[in-house]
Amino acid sequence: MENPVAVDLVEFLNASPTAFHAVDEAKNRLKSAGYGQLSERDDWKLEAGKKYFFTRNHSTIVAFAIGKKYIAGNGIYIIGAHTDSPCIKLKPVSKVSKGGYLEVGVQPYGGGLWHTWFDRDLAIAGRVIVRETKDGSESYSHRLIRIEEPIMRIPTLAIHLDRDVNEGFKVNKQTHLAPVLATSVKAELNKTAAGNGSVDEKTNTNQKHHPLLLQLIAAQILCEPADICDFELQACDTQKSVIGGALKEFIFSGRLDNLCMSFCSLKALIDSTSSEESLKEESGIRMVALFDHEEVGSDSAQGAGSPVTLDALSRITYSFSSDTKMLPIAIQRSYLVSADMAHALHPNYMDKHEENHQPKMHGGLVIKHNANQRYATNAVTSFLFREIAAKHNLPVQDFVVRSDMLCGSTIGPIIASGVGIRTVDVGAPQLSMHSIREMCAVDDVKHSYEHFKAFFQEFSNLDAKLTVDI
Repeated sequence: MENPVAVDLVEFLNASPTAFHAVDEAKNRLKSAGYGQLSERDDWKLEAGKKYFFTRNHSTIVAFAIGKKYIAGNGIYIIGAHTDSPCIKLKPVSKVSKGGYLEVGVQPYGGGLWHTWFDRDLAIAGRVIVRETKDGSESYSHRLIRIEEPIMRIPTLAIHLDRDVNEGFKVNKQTHLAPVLATSVKAELNKTAAGNGSVDEKTNTNQKHHPLLLQLIAAQILCEPADICDFELQACDTQKSVIGGALKEFIFSGRLDNLCMSFCSLKALIDSTSSEESLKEESGIRMVALFDHEEVGSDSAQGAGSPVTLDALSRITYSFSSDTKMLPIAIQRSYLVSADMAHALHPNYMDKHEENHQPKMHGGLVIKHNANQRYATNAVTSFLFREIAAKHNLPVQDFVVRSDMLCGSTIGPIIASGVGIRTVDVGAPQLSMHSIREMCAVDDVKHSYEHFKAFFQEFSNLDAKLTVDI
């Protein structure tokens, strides 16, 4: 029998080809669970025992449930993850014509395994800004778009024309990655049949992008090509996320880093606040923060390096008290679980892992450590997270990168240093990280969800038993 949490994750992944779609899916799930939407442009009037969320740029989302016993200065217990994944994004001017082909100009986003994008059936998804005219007045709307049919492909060069390719293929991200959209001959015939694409000459949209591409986008969102003002689009693999393996023990999918942790934390928050009684004895606030732009350093208005976290903590605190001393007190009582996928031991490259720190599939969440603060974990924060696992008989693992290798990082150190909040870095183990097609274990999805749910339900009581700075 398939694990229902894993099945739900697959549905979430298939609904979320981009960060914008992931936030939209999260937003729909939160609304269905009784969470009310807030706007950062408005004054907030919050109540204990109620549940809320807000979005920023529609690519970052923060949701929180306020305990019925909450008072200003109490702790906020956060699980942070990110909505973005390495991909190839369309350039502001994407119109490229070479050798009788219409190609789409793209730029790499993040540190992807770019060779895995070749010879895949690609679609596009993202958001479009559309001009709307009603009763003689113009307005503009933000619309999500997803073309699911395979409309592009990045073909590899035949081995006959590159005999040494198997000795090492180095991708030139400028010249090799442009997807083929169509041939020029067919595009001209289509243009004639469609009446030259009906792109309004008063705009320069048709100078930036192929009219054929604009036609496809316009048909999908039911507008005229001339009404497309701008867009942020990316190429997407058309192959669906699935549960696979001979024993149905794996999830094969793109974007597991980091939509797997985003999903598990979101589901844990929703399920830990689903009943009328769930917040009755809670004195703190349970929060999930899913940020954009982690893969490129988090330095944006909606990244973890922005004021999003501090804004949320301060606005919540000051909704219950105007005393400015309450915010720093609340921060010192708060705790962040930075949840980002971890590197599972690879059977074909076992020397890439430190001997005593080899996370395994099915082994539960991995606590990440780094003496140079590439991860924000310390003895106190790891102890607290590990105690929750022990109480619920959940497996947990440890990871330290080999001392002769560079270590990646997460949103953990960024928020810990920027806000001053206690932080532990964790993640479910996976293989093929940053590939167009990744894999993790079904069991670890269940372990992660259960660990996060227990964290929300029990952390305030556990934290009260530990004394450090006294």
